[in-house]
Amino acid sequence: MGEIRIGTSGWVYPPWRGVFYPKGVTQKRELAYLSEQLNSVEINGSFYALQRPSSYQNWSSQTPDDFVFAVKGSRFITHMKRLRDGDELLANFLASGLLALGPKLGPILWQLPPNFQFDPELLGTFFTHLPRSTTHAVEIAKRHDHRVDPAFTTTDADRPLRHALEIRHPSFVTPEFTELLTKHQIALVIADAAGKYPLMEEVTADFVYIRLHGHDELYVSGYTDEGLDMWAAKIRTWSAAHDVYCYFDNDAKVMAPRDALALRARLE
Repeated sequence: MGEIRIGTSGWVYPPWRGVFYPKGVTQKRELAYLSEQLNSVEINGSFYALQRPSSYQNWSSQTPDDFVFAVKGSRFITHMKRLRDGDELLANFLASGLLALGPKLGPILWQLPPNFQFDPELLGTFFTHLPRSTTHAVEIAKRHDHRVDPAFTTTDADRPLRHALEIRHPSFVTPEFTELLTKHQIALVIADAAGKYPLMEEVTADFVYIRLHGHDELYVSGYTDEGLDMWAAKIRTWSAAHDVYCYFDNDAKVMAPRDALALRARLE
C-alpha cells in the first residue's frame, strides 16, 4: 500500500480564522494547527514569488516529523516564460530554499496556464531538465544568479524528487500526452475544476496527485458526502500500488479544510 497524503492548497486565508482556525490561534500558529489536523499541505506562495530559505526552515520547524509539503513551481517558469529558457530560472527556484525542507519535501507541482496548448517537443525538453533527486537539484541550484540571496544549495541526504503537471487546455486530452508523461515519470494532476478544465485520471508515474478545486463552482463549492465517498474510493484503489497526494483548493468559503478533514476521516 502507498502512503496517502490529504491536505489543502495553502493555509493563510483570513476567512478561515474563527471558522477552521479557533479564536486564539495566531497567524504564526496557523500552519502548526493545520499540521495537527492534516498530514500535508501545498506551498503556493512559491508560485507567485521566490521564497527565502528561512521561510522554508520556519515552516518545517512548525510541523511534525512525518508531515510533507508539496511545493508549487514558479509561475515565472510556467506562465511568463512558458517553459522556455528555463535553466537559470529553474536554478533560482531550486536555490530559493525548498531543499531546506529536507525529508518533508514532497512533489513539485507545475501548473500550466489555461491558454497553454499541448507541445510535445517543448514539454519533453522541460521534463529532461527537471531534477529527479535532491543531489541533482543541488547541482542545478548552484547555477543560480544574483536574484537569489541568500541561496540554499545543500541537501542532508540524497532523496528522489517527484514532479506533477497540471494542465488546463483541452488539447492535452490525447494519448500522446499521457504517453509523454509516463515516459518521463511525471504525474498527471487529476484536477476536478467544476468542468472548466479537463479532468483526466490516467496514472502516469509512481504516485498520484489530485487537486480538488470545487465540483460545482470553481474554488467555492464544497463536496457532498457522495462526492467525498467517490474520491475516497478512487484514492483507495490508487493507493494499492501508488502514493497518493490530494489537496483541496476550494478555499473561498472555508470548504477546503472541512472537506480535507472529511476525506481523511473516510480513509483512516
